[in-house]
Amino acid sequence: MRFARLGAPGAEIPVVVDGDRHLDLRSVTADIDGAFLGGDGVARASAALADGRLPELAGATELRVGAPIARPSAIYCVGMNYAAHAAESGSQPPEHLVMFMKAPNTVVGPNDAVQIPRGSTKTDWEVELGIVIGSRASYLDSPDDARAHVAGYVLVNDLSERDWQLAVSGGQWSKGKSAPGYCPTGPWLVTGDEVQIDDVRLRSWVNGEPRQDSRTRDLIFGIDAIVWQLSQYLALEPGDLVLTGTPEGVALSGRFPYLAPGDVVELEIDGLGRQRQQYTAA
Repeated sequence: MRFARLGAPGAEIPVVVDGDRHLDLRSVTADIDGAFLGGDGVARASAALADGRLPELAGATELRVGAPIARPSAIYCVGMNYAAHAAESGSQPPEHLVMFMKAPNTVVGPNDAVQIPRGSTKTDWEVELGIVIGSRASYLDSPDDARAHVAGYVLVNDLSERDWQLAVSGGQWSKGKSAPGYCPTGPWLVTGDEVQIDDVRLRSWVNGEPRQDSRTRDLIFGIDAIVWQLSQYLALEPGDLVLTGTPEGVALSGRFPYLAPGDVVELEIDGLGRQRQQYTAA
């Protein structure tokens, strides 16, 4: 299934995307959030769809596309998880999972304008696969147990301010990851049966020029390993968002300029949709 949230910020309507139709999900849930995902919401939505109980949402194509999940309780991020990106960052591929966090209030819609933060000179794009947690995961026995705790997948732009992340970080990265709007998400939350997620193509463009082009099969730590390893250190909760890392082709490489007001970033993951953001001055 494909889930989306349509409407003005703070007033999004949950829908199921069924071909060209947008089916109103409010008879099943008020929102697509941790309570919905952890309360067997996907199965309940599937049953309502099969029974024809979901009416089509009038005017859906005219509405803003919001993030397909409501504000998560946590956003966990994996760094340097593609070998070529680690190399362009001046690092060796990590021996252990690198984890940092983004503030949950960074999540915005996939096509919302993003303001470059005050004082930023190195705002960078990062196309990433996001994992949305569907049930609590703590001390999983093995990576084989991971998928049972995954609700689905999303396209994410893990925006970064590289000077804040690296030069003035104080030793960890979250300072450069948590500016408002720094996590455009969506357009859809897609369940695992809809997409061959272990080998899909990720791409990004800046002002129409190609930047990143890779596949999820190139992840150093795959989806199962990430969820399993994180569960050994923390409890993943329904609705949490886990970012899996970005491939090579970012401005940090020195091959491209950082983002400036007026720039347009587009991102795409096969099966998960496409994003477009215009960047504005503070």
